Amino acid sequence: MKGDKNKSVLASLLGSTVSGVFEIGLFHPLDTTAKRLMNNKTNVNFNNFKKTILQKHHHKGWIRGLPSLYPGLGFATSYKVTQRIYKYTGQNVLKNYFLNNHKSKFESVFGEKNGNVMISAVSGSLIGIGEIGLLPLDILKIKSQVNPEALSNKGIVDLVKKERFNLYAGWRWTALRNAPGSFTLFGASTFFKSKIFGLEINDKASLFQHFVTSSLASTACILVSSPMDVIKTRIQAQEFGKADNGMKIVKDMVKHEGMGSFFKGVVPKVGSIGPKLTFSFTIAQYLIDHFNDLLRVNDGGK
Repeated sequence: MKGDKNKSVLASLLGSTVSGVFEIGLFHPLDTTAKRLMNNKTNVNFNNFKKTILQKHHHKGWIRGLPSLYPGLGFATSYKVTQRIYKYTGQNVLKNYFLNNHKSKFESVFGEKNGNVMISAVSGSLIGIGEIGLLPLDILKIKSQVNPEALSNKGIVDLVKKERFNLYAGWRWTALRNAPGSFTLFGASTFFKSKIFGLEINDKASLFQHFVTSSLASTACILVSSPMDVIKTRIQAQEFGKADNGMKIVKDMVKHEGMGSFFKGVVPKVGSIGPKLTFSFTIAQYLIDHFNDLLRVNDGGK
């Protein structure tokens, strides 16, 4: 039994890693676009849209300026692969722990029908809060996307030595974003699989079922977490050591940009994160099954 669990975890690690690499290659430009829109403090219109997205490369046009949407690829790959491994594997392990040890407690509090949904949601939320540990990579990725000058002529080792806890800027807002965001993502996915397709929490889903439920769940997650995500991005995009606190950013946004500013970049985020989560989840699940089969074969079919 222990061997089966170890093989399952190893398969999850391998599948999540490959999924994260593919995800970065396809969706990093859209992620950069969303980050630059969220960090922009002026009203975006047709006349300044290209300059907002391509920044100093806007004069090159969209085709020749496309490579500028791949800044910080090393940071992005390190962050995304680590995040996917942690999120997919961690949530699955914690979910199965709750199912095996505390399912009756969830059902007694939330009811038999909602117990599984809440197990997925709570395990996702707890894992989401733990993503604070990955903040240094996330901050370096965001700075490379929206404020590359902050990283110019600076080595990684020197940055870590000099900045230390500055690399955890916005950790409170990250927790406030991730807790409800991951709660919604994993909870909604289990809810829609149950309501639309009649699948139980650990039932195998088809490619189409993954696509439908992941699209709905990711859209709900984006809308719930968008305000906190905008605040977090603005905190992390500033120069090292010069960050305004979150409440000051909130007050300035309301005063100068209006309430709609909390949803800046939400359209490209829905357009990128929705398909991105569907893609990464589908690829990860397929590869996890594939690696599980390979490990069983190599273990003599045990």
